[in-house]
Amino acid sequence: MPVAVPMEVLLVGGSGFMGRHVAHALLAAGHKVTVLSRGRRDAPAGAATLAADRGDRGSLAAALENRRFDLTIDFLVYDATDLERLLLVPYAALGRYFMISSGQVYLVTAGGEPPYREEDAERTVSAEPPPGTRDHDEWRYGLGKRRAEKTLLALRGTHGVRGVALRLPTVQGEGDGSLRLWAYLERMLDGAPLVLPDGGKRLTRFLYAGDLARALARLAESPTPRNAAYNLAAPEVVPLREFLERVAHAAKLKQRFVDASWDECRAAGLDEAFSPYAGAWTSVLDPSRAAAEWGFLGTRLDDYLPQVVRWHLEHRPAKSHPGYTQRARERELAARLAGAAR
Repeated sequence: MPVAVPMEVLLVGGSGFMGRHVAHALLAAGHKVTVLSRGRRDAPAGAATLAADRGDRGSLAAALENRRFDLTIDFLVYDATDLERLLLVPYAALGRYFMISSGQVYLVTAGGEPPYREEDAERTVSAEPPPGTRDHDEWRYGLGKRRAEKTLLALRGTHGVRGVALRLPTVQGEGDGSLRLWAYLERMLDGAPLVLPDGGKRLTRFLYAGDLARALARLAESPTPRNAAYNLAAPEVVPLREFLERVAHAAKLKQRFVDASWDECRAAGLDEAFSPYAGAWTSVLDPSRAAAEWGFLGTRLDDYLPQVVRWHLEHRPAKSHPGYTQRARERELAARLAGAAR
């Protein structure tokens, strides 16, 4: 039922995959939604738009000065300067602020075991990987999110910002353009076996985009949570093999898997891009703080995965996931390992 008094909500970067889910939930609840972006994508139906370059203080000021919002949800924070540039726009009232952060704030720290709890982000930062590598790019991303969160925490104390960081794992959902789930579906559809690094034992825990949308719609109408950071995630932690078995079942495909070590994969010319959920930069989060403090409960895999798989099959992308370029090498490795096992 729509709320009696609609709120003015600003979605920064709300024309992307997750933003669209959130915008639809807020609009359905009766709130007024404005999407701030560069204008390269159409905003969700029913939302107003503001055009601005997030990296340009002048552009942000021109769009936001003398505007007033009750709530701001920010999908485009990659470092501390992004956050400061937005929250310190003069003569703009942005209301309560929710920063969409990442589980990678845990993966750039030394030690610790998943599922990660919020306090684990305070551990010492790990050593910097070699520049020019994928590991370095991922490490920089996680470190940037970590700096942004620390800046938000400081602004809570010095400027009275009512801000909260929501840390997310990999998000699954209809409309996902990342191609990560498609990376597995496309390989399943070509009929050859899938190689599972480390036998598919790596743990996975995702988040359904609809749960993020419902959580933010609920938070919009509730008092600001008392803590500065919360994890959101689905209820189940499952090994990658089990997750992919469920994907294959939802797609009505019979899939063969071949186990391999990462050493065998790398020796065959395969890097982490060929199996995007199998690498070290996929976070597994513990959402118990959000569950205890404001009743967050994610949707179970079997309740959302079939519709997400169906959406991917009905909206097959024009291009492959970048890792599909390694498919021939993967098939060769699978055949060699299967032959050796006979």
